[in-house]
Amino acid sequence: MNRAASRALLVFALAAAPWAQAAAPASGPAPGAIDAAVRATVERYKLPGIAVGVIEDGKVVYARGYGETVAGSGDPVTTRTLFKIASNSKAMTASVLARLVQQGRLRWDDPVVKHLPQFAMHDPWVTRHMTVSDLLVHNSGLPEGGGDLMLWPEPNLFTRDDIVRGLRYIRPAYGFRAGYAYDNLLYVVAGQVAAAAGGASYEELVRRELFQPLGLDGCRVGEFGLAEAGSVAQPHTREGARNIAMRRDGATVPAIASAPAGGIRCSLDDMLAWAGNWLAPNDAQKAWLGDAQRAELWKARTPMPISAQRKRWDGTHYYAYAYGFRLADADGAWTVSHTGTLGGMYSMMMLLPDRRSGFVLMINGDGDRARSVLGEVLLKLFTAPEKSLGVAGYADALAKPPAGAAAPAKPKLPDVAARKPVPASEMRAWLGTWRDPWFGDVRLCPAGDGVEWRSLKSPKMHGRVAALDGRYLLHWDDIAVDIDAWLDFSGSGDARRLRMAKLDPEGDFSSDYEDLDFVRVGACD
Repeated sequence: MNRAASRALLVFALAAAPWAQAAAPASGPAPGAIDAAVRATVERYKLPGIAVGVIEDGKVVYARGYGETVAGSGDPVTTRTLFKIASNSKAMTASVLARLVQQGRLRWDDPVVKHLPQFAMHDPWVTRHMTVSDLLVHNSGLPEGGGDLMLWPEPNLFTRDDIVRGLRYIRPAYGFRAGYAYDNLLYVVAGQVAAAAGGASYEELVRRELFQPLGLDGCRVGEFGLAEAGSVAQPHTREGARNIAMRRDGATVPAIASAPAGGIRCSLDDMLAWAGNWLAPNDAQKAWLGDAQRAELWKARTPMPISAQRKRWDGTHYYAYAYGFRLADADGAWTVSHTGTLGGMYSMMMLLPDRRSGFVLMINGDGDRARSVLGEVLLKLFTAPEKSLGVAGYADALAKPPAGAAAPAKPKLPDVAARKPVPASEMRAWLGTWRDPWFGDVRLCPAGDGVEWRSLKSPKMHGRVAALDGRYLLHWDDIAVDIDAWLDFSGSGDARRLRMAKLDPEGDFSSDYEDLDFVRVGACD
């Protein structure tokens, strides 16, 4: 049999996997209970759209879309609607590497510099000793979300080579392999390692080593045409009582540097096929990735902190990061999961391998709490239905502290509406071009009757400088950048410095302004 015929047979065998069709067994979650939970979540959080699928004992027992791809458009979310799966992409990147390990093209304990000689971390010793495995488990020493401003907001002009080059300038927040802090940049490096070892771009490897053999025909990575992709959900933000589409795709969706960390899109049908490959693999799927590498992907690598909420809701005793997956116990059951978060897009895949069961959900709106609530309700249908608080109970629990517990202290934030524009004459000493070693150049220059901050490599990052509470505040023009920043200047002459900080210190860690350290390198002209 020739290679083309073999590939065709493998794709057919995978597409005909036994979990692809079946009615729900009597012992599984009732479709009516699933539907009621989804509808209650949509109503509680006013979601524009959601897709939910459930697998019980290796068979899909529920798959449905709700709402619209764009609020008010009338275009329905279906099981074939593409969503950004965000950080659920990480398991796919890890699986591509596992395929290359299986093929003998690399080893998990290879030094990264063996495949990327230009790679460097801030500490030369760490550079020499960091392995392919270390790239995937969030124990590198990088600060949480360190360097994420090279990834988001997207699209931007940072390349993967820029990211590899910039890592050496990001100072560590803790010792190498000494703790846990979530990062994205090293998954981009992992994608570059895969490309070097696999002899093709990351995007081509994902299509060749993952999408094609597993029959994930709807998934997209890299550049694609919006029209040919069919139904594509757009992200939304909540403004008052309305869902407003934001960061909408153009006719051509561009390739993005962040793809290995969080840039893949898939439909619910694809994600159920992906989940089924892990829960109930047939012989063809085991040929795609054998037991040895499947076990490597699901080994606990880095202990993770267990939140009080997780202990309270699920009785969790252990929580650890593996290769692109999170491992935990919930109500005594073993779970393998991950979530995905991008502005206006949320996803979750939860697997219970011992039951060959699990679920997937994807949301195209402000869905942080909605994901937590619905995810918990669906999990409890498998692990402890008698203990479930239901959608209303979990939503109420998130909205207020548990009995006897004090509400977490939140910093009192200044009223941004009270800011006043700053004229260029007041900022004369600070106007000019400023450079950070990993983020690159920004310009602080006169614009109209004020001063504009504009990034050279992240075009969406532009805004106006204002005065607020005796400090300089940077208020962004583009809704894609949603956390305002303080600007703090110091020094004089050639020693002038600019540091930044989030207005809301508890804001998303990907707005890592605190890691920036600018020096003035030129005038506005």
